[in-house]
Amino acid sequence: MIIDVITTFPNTVRAFKEMGIVGRAFESGIAELKCWDIRDYADDTYKHIDDVPFGGGAGMIIKPDPLFRAFEDVATLRKQSGHRIFLTPQGKPLQQADAERLSQVEHVVLLCGRYKGIDQRVRDELIDEEISLGDFVLSGGEIAAFAIIDAMVRLLPGAVSDEESTRSDTFPVGLLDAPYYTRPSEYRGLKVPDVLLSGHHAEIEKWRKKQRLDKTREKRPDLFDRYMRGLEDSHEQSK
Repeated sequence: MIIDVITTFPNTVRAFKEMGIVGRAFESGIAELKCWDIRDYADDTYKHIDDVPFGGGAGMIIKPDPLFRAFEDVATLRKQSGHRIFLTPQGKPLQQADAERLSQVEHVVLLCGRYKGIDQRVRDELIDEEISLGDFVLSGGEIAAFAIIDAMVRLLPGAVSDEESTRSDTFPVGLLDAPYYTRPSEYRGLKVPDVLLSGHHAEIEKWRKKQRLDKTREKRPDLFDRYMRGLEDSHEQSK
């Protein structure tokens, strides 16, 4: 996977290449990351990339020219435009299904917003998809870029040594995960549930499934209802 990030803070994004699973994926060549500094495409000596919005209003808007030229340089280097994503609170909230879908894309270009926003013509002409992390506002798109890169890259073959761990994560399963414990079996009077020490794998799996169901029902009733509807639909289709 090739990931290009267009940003006003390239050094911040580059530092992410050295972190954990994602860092090892980049180091081993499973994925490639390149940052493009929007200020390199400014048309004056002061590196101005923003201006006041037409019609008035608070905040500054990133001008179209530096962004068009940055995307053009990406396309020239890669011999393709890639799947171009603008990271904005106006986008669709990121879901695990999006990460799985994007992990199958050969070339992803992430545009990190900054200031009040970007010129609409960039969105209209260059952007294939808009994604957010949720219904809140950040100072820029770099944190969202970190989240999307991590969510995508960890799904690439070979990125995680134990691929079963990614298949059993919360959202692929559709339920929140069960509690986990490790040594010692008793700590400050707090004991590990007996079933986990029994060695009876069928009973352990039964216990973990009940824990997942109970925790999801309590903490994320929306996920629980969706999971139960999925079971009902599967039952109906099997008739």
